[in-house]
Amino acid sequence: MTDKTKIVVLLKGYPRLSETFIAQELLGLERAGLELHLASMRHPTDKKRHPVHDEIKAPVFYLPEYLHHEPLRVLKGLWKAAKTSGFGKAFKRFLSDLPKDLSRNRVRRFGQAAVLTAEWPEGATWLYAHFIHTPASVALYASEMMGIPWSISAHAKDIWTSADWDLAEKLTRANWTATCTKTGHEHLQSLADDPSRVHLSYHGLDLDRFEGNPVPLDPRDGSDPANPVVLFSVGRLVEKKGYDTLLEALSLLPKGLNWRFDHAGHGPYKKQLVAQSEALGIADKINWMGAVDQKDVLAGYRASDIFTLASKIAADGDRDGLPNVLVEAASQQKCCVATRVSAIPELFRDDENGLLVDPEQPVELAHALERAITDPALRARLGAQAEKDVRKDFDHKVSVSFLKSLFIGPAKGSAPKA
Repeated sequence: MTDKTKIVVLLKGYPRLSETFIAQELLGLERAGLELHLASMRHPTDKKRHPVHDEIKAPVFYLPEYLHHEPLRVLKGLWKAAKTSGFGKAFKRFLSDLPKDLSRNRVRRFGQAAVLTAEWPEGATWLYAHFIHTPASVALYASEMMGIPWSISAHAKDIWTSADWDLAEKLTRANWTATCTKTGHEHLQSLADDPSRVHLSYHGLDLDRFEGNPVPLDPRDGSDPANPVVLFSVGRLVEKKGYDTLLEALSLLPKGLNWRFDHAGHGPYKKQLVAQSEALGIADKINWMGAVDQKDVLAGYRASDIFTLASKIAADGDRDGLPNVLVEAASQQKCCVATRVSAIPELFRDDENGLLVDPEQPVELAHALERAITDPALRARLGAQAEKDVRKDFDHKVSVSFLKSLFIGPAKGSAPKA
């Protein structure tokens, strides 16, 4: 392969405010000389977009989100796909998968794969799926229809909410799989027939976009009602982010401590979290900013004293990997208070470059927050070390270079079994 390899990147949705790490990777791959075409399984729902999305040059086309919405397109796709040499093999695999996942979603994935095959961009030679659950299912069927190589980028929810049989099948069939945390890497390697084809690659951060914070903040310590300590968090309002635990922890802070909490993001739990803050008597100290773009997020980091995220494992097994927002906050010398979930301890070491507590422990979290609020020197020490670690170990150029080597290397991540 050459640097001008044309890759179709299959995404669950594009663009998405919550997936800046994907946009950053796409831009990095383009800048590294790879030609991309983006195929999205869903149309965008966010009203805003990040500046990085406008810098990506790759064309985007959208597959039918629901097959019955575009029946003629789906029928045309099936007709054209049925003429490929691998359609029978793909259909046989679909029939094998269906009893294990008897759902409309499984049928939808096969139909989307047929449309992707029928509308395949001319000259494209590789299929790359972001997320190992639904996008990788579509990619598996499409790759078998067309007989082309494919690969997977696995992250967090997609790993931990997928059945082992489904993961194992995709790991066996893909040329290679990359994942962004040690915990995810170890789990996927344990399911793979060839663990050497499962690679660890942290997302990293575009450090040119996240320059160091040039303006030090006042050493606030929570004693001045007119100058409260500012806590900041960025994340979707969903169960795994643990905002219910965080609100409870905030309510446990000493009554005489002066603080304000700003949150950027949106999600289905917004109404109940607002109600919880009112019931806890802290609603007047909380600013729900809603969805904001990356420029406003960066401004939020810089205006705050502490970044906090109370991630936990949701009831369905969903969990964070290593949230990019923690890496971003650390790049701005923020003191980060977070939980020991998934790969978060792969970046933070308690009392060395951040403060870590166990998940779903509001009392423990409150103690850590109180300590950070009242001790500006501690915040400065932890934030400075966190920034050094991020700039040394989490430069996105390293991950982009590694991915490029997988796409164009002589072994191409090595081939799956026939």
